[in-house]
Amino acid sequence: MTTVATLTPPTLTPQGGRRRRGIELIMLGFAIVLTLAAYSAVQMGVLGRYPTDLPVVTAYLVACAGVAHLAVRRLAPYADPVILPVAFALNGLGLVLIHRLDLAARAGLGSLLPSGDAGRQMIWTALSILLFVAVLGVVRDHRLLQRYTYTAMVLGLVLLLLPMLPVIGTQVNGARIWIHLGPLSFQPGEIAKVVLMVFFAGYLVAKREVLTLASRRVLGVDLPRARDLGPILVAWAASVLILVGQSDLGTSLLFFGGFVAVLYVATERLSWILIGMVLFVAGSWFAVITFAHVAERFQIWLHPFRYAENQSYQLVQGLYGFAAGGILGRGLGRGMPELVPYAKTDFIVATIGEELGLTGLMAVLVLYLVLAERGLRSALGVRDTFGKLLAAGLTFSLALQVFVVVGGVTRLIPLTGLTTPFLSYGGSSLVTNYVLIALLLRISDAARRPAPTATPATPATVAITGDAPTQAVRT
Repeated sequence: MTTVATLTPPTLTPQGGRRRRGIELIMLGFAIVLTLAAYSAVQMGVLGRYPTDLPVVTAYLVACAGVAHLAVRRLAPYADPVILPVAFALNGLGLVLIHRLDLAARAGLGSLLPSGDAGRQMIWTALSILLFVAVLGVVRDHRLLQRYTYTAMVLGLVLLLLPMLPVIGTQVNGARIWIHLGPLSFQPGEIAKVVLMVFFAGYLVAKREVLTLASRRVLGVDLPRARDLGPILVAWAASVLILVGQSDLGTSLLFFGGFVAVLYVATERLSWILIGMVLFVAGSWFAVITFAHVAERFQIWLHPFRYAENQSYQLVQGLYGFAAGGILGRGLGRGMPELVPYAKTDFIVATIGEELGLTGLMAVLVLYLVLAERGLRSALGVRDTFGKLLAAGLTFSLALQVFVVVGGVTRLIPLTGLTTPFLSYGGSSLVTNYVLIALLLRISDAARRPAPTATPATPATVAITGDAPTQAVRT
C-alpha cells in the first residue's frame, strides 16, 4: 500500500502577551475620583456647600470612561494602558476648571449640567469619546493611512485655508482661524495638524533615503544637498503664508515645528534641526517687522507692565495670579482667576497656577510629560517606519502645543493664542486631541501586540489524489 506524508503549511499563532486592560480600568477609576474630588472642592470653595448633583456627574464620567475603555479593550487590546487614563484625567480637570470659572460668572448657580460653558464642554467630551471610538473602529491598521498620503495633504491645506474664505471665515482677537456655519463655530486648523501629520509621515517614508544624503560636512554637521532642501523650504513658506493670511502665529509654529521634528526622526540628521531653527528665526523676524499683530505680541512679551492697562492686561493679570498662588495655591474655588480675560481658553493655565499653585501646575505638566513619553515609546516599539514617524509627529505636536501655551502664559516666549490640550474650553481642540489619542493607541496596539510565530508543520497520512499538495512519497 502506498501512503503519503502531506506537509500541512505552517500556521501563524500569536505569542502570549499581557494586555493590561485591568490596569487601564483602575487608572481610569482613579482619574474619575480625582475629577469628582476637584469638583466637590470647587463647590465647597465657591458656594460653601456639598454638590447635590454629584451622582449625576459621577454617572456621566463613568459612562464616558466606560465607553472609551470598552472600545480600547475590544478594538485595541494591546494598546498602552496609560495613555487613555492620563488624557481622561486632564479632560476631567479641564471640566472642573471651566465649571469653576462659570461659577464666578454666575454666582449662586451650582449645577455643572444645566448651563454655562462647562455644560457645553461636557457635550463636546461625549462627542469626542464617540469619535474616539469611531477612529479606533475604522482605522484597524494605522498602515492603511499611508495610502492616503497626498489626500491628507490636500485635505490639510483645505482645512487651513477655510478660515480665509469671505463668508464663513471669522477673525477673532486679531487671528482669522475660525469658521462659522450657522450657530456652530469650528477651528479647522486643529484637525489640520493631525491630517498633515499623516501626510508628513507618508511623504518622509518615501523620501527619507534621499533626504539623509549629505553634500558636505561643516563644523561636524553633515549638511544636506541643496536640491534636497525643497521640502523644508516649502513647509517654511506654507507656515509664513498661514501667518500672513490668518495672523496666526500658533498654527504656523505648530505646522513648521511638526514637520521639522518628523524630518529629524526620519533622517536622524541634526542639520535639519539647525536649518529649521535658522528658518524659524528668519520667519519670526520677518513677521515682527511686517505684521503689527505679531509685533504687538513681541512688545507685550518684552515689556508686559508697560502696557498693563490695555494690550498686555491679560498677561499681567495671569502673572499676578501665579504670584498669588505661590507654591501650594489658594485652593480650588478660593482664588480670583475670573479677573484674567480668556481664562477658560488661552489662560486656563493661569487658573491652575493661582488655585493649585506651582505644585499643582507641575503635577499637570508631569501628566503631559507622561503622555509624551508613552507616545514616543509607542513610536520606538512599532515595527514599520510610517508608524514610527506618525506616532513621533503626533506626540511632538501635542508636546509642542503644551510648551507654547505654558511658555506664553508664563512669559517664557511670546503669546500665540493656542489652547491647552484637554484643559481649555473649545470643542474643536477637544475633538482633535481625542482623535490624536485614538491614533496613538492604534499605533501602540501594533507596537505591543506579540509578533506571530510559526507552528511546526504536521505530517498527515492521506490517500493520493490528483490535486494533492507537495508530498513526500514512501512505498
